Amino acid sequence: MDDVALLEGLLKIYSPTGQEAEAVNYLVAQMRAAGLEALVDEAGNAVGMCGAGDEAVMLLGHIDTVPGFIPVTREGDRLTGRGAVDAKGPLACFVATAVHLAEHVGLGEHVGSPLRRRLIVIGAVGEEGDSRGAHFIKGKYRPACTIIGEPSGWEKITLGYKGSAWFEYRVRRALAHTSAQQESACEAAVSFWNRVSTWASARNLHNKMFDQVNPTLREMKSDSDGFVECAKLKFGVRLPPGLSVPDLDTALRGLLEEAELTLLEGTSAYRGEKNTPLVRAFLAAIRKAGGNPTFTLKSGTSDMNIVAPAWGTPIVAYGPGDSSLDHTPEEHILISEYLRGIEVLTGVLDQP
Repeated sequence: MDDVALLEGLLKIYSPTGQEAEAVNYLVAQMRAAGLEALVDEAGNAVGMCGAGDEAVMLLGHIDTVPGFIPVTREGDRLTGRGAVDAKGPLACFVATAVHLAEHVGLGEHVGSPLRRRLIVIGAVGEEGDSRGAHFIKGKYRPACTIIGEPSGWEKITLGYKGSAWFEYRVRRALAHTSAQQESACEAAVSFWNRVSTWASARNLHNKMFDQVNPTLREMKSDSDGFVECAKLKFGVRLPPGLSVPDLDTALRGLLEEAELTLLEGTSAYRGEKNTPLVRAFLAAIRKAGGNPTFTLKSGTSDMNIVAPAWGTPIVAYGPGDSSLDHTPEEHILISEYLRGIEVLTGVLDQP
């Protein structure tokens, strides 16, 4: 298998959330051609398998991207395209590693490895949306350990992600002449948002970034029927560990004044452990490849938030690519870093 051609071909297939089928079929075909057992599962995920053993290592990436097609170009060491970083680069890294191990190592022959040698590679659908692919597999598998395919740079190991919750706020007020100096619906909405910001600032005092709660206002609307005016806000909140979605909901409801608040969706934060066989394998493999391994925590969310609590086994996120390029018009990956990621991941999984 040509590792770079695999990624380049995947990038050429535009696959925003909800339109992943063509990319899924491409990846399944590539895995089959390379000798893996591969299929499309009931949720639409691309699944590849190889090796043997009683326990499995899950390599969970996602095949959907945010909207916005970026022409695929290859100039020297730079490969540009939507998903090059988030997260087709890490996913292709997973597939290429599994194929190399299946071809050259002889999966299942090593006995006693903490990671075993049965590999399951999944290109999940819907990660940029409702994570329907991850929700489907969390009840179907229970791997011995899991690697989530998200960009961290080839020398970094991601241990955790913040949680996320989305809310809709609505307030109604009877119309009155501006000279009456009565609070309007728009003013009530602004006052509520100011209370949310003040609450978050007080809670965040002296906390590091990963331990802070971060509200972000995403939408504001207002209308009137001539008698009553209505104002609506839609906002998201990034949650730190220790603050559950129900607890956040309760706290925000305590800030309401004659208004409605609806929790649209939410998932809690997750932070994994450092002292696991999986982490130690990454540390060793990165050092062997000439890198200086470091740990990181992400302020966004990933499918780790979905599957880690359900499986309760060691988990990290890893993948080549500069995460600051996620969702941007400049999204690209360095081919040398992509290949280095394959080298590291091969070292993680190829241990006696």
